[in-house]
Amino acid sequence: MRKIIYYVAVSLDGSISGPDGDISGFNGEGNGVDKYFTDLADYDTVIMGRKTYEFGYKFGLKAGQLAYPHMEHYIFSGNLTFENPEPKLHVKPIHIGEIEKIRRQDGTDIYLCGGGQFAGWLLDHGQIDLLKIKLNPLVLGQGVRLFGNSKKDFKLELLKAEEYDYGLQIMSYRIR
Repeated sequence: MRKIIYYVAVSLDGSISGPDGDISGFNGEGNGVDKYFTDLADYDTVIMGRKTYEFGYKFGLKAGQLAYPHMEHYIFSGNLTFENPEPKLHVKPIHIGEIEKIRRQDGTDIYLCGGGQFAGWLLDHGQIDLLKIKLNPLVLGQGVRLFGNSKKDFKLELLKAEEYDYGLQIMSYRIR
């Protein structure tokens, strides 16, 4: 079965964005960011919630368009619809059975893109296998939490830690 990998930028205090989705404080350049984009080329499938998909609109993404052209997209939402979505874009109901279907398909590991609430729901259902944190040297104080409102308690096993420009670290953890 394919693994789900939550690969996300986070502040030292556990936020993936500040208030109103503000990500301006996160590192946007340097060899750590280059590493992240290189790593994304290894995925053929991305999953995300509606809010994460719509966040792309701030950066020029059009409704029904692919955020990552080389990946099959699964957007989980109870109410999102598109008039003419690209063929590789699928909207699915938020149901564990839908996640399991994707995991059973042939392909690479699955990239979980952003979204604290959706990530928290996946964590609560035991569906995240690996956590890849792009730890940014900043404190946001408030914003979207790494796992939304999840209160799940879990242990991690550090697999790898790397240091990059501007104090960015990328750490890979297995969720036990």
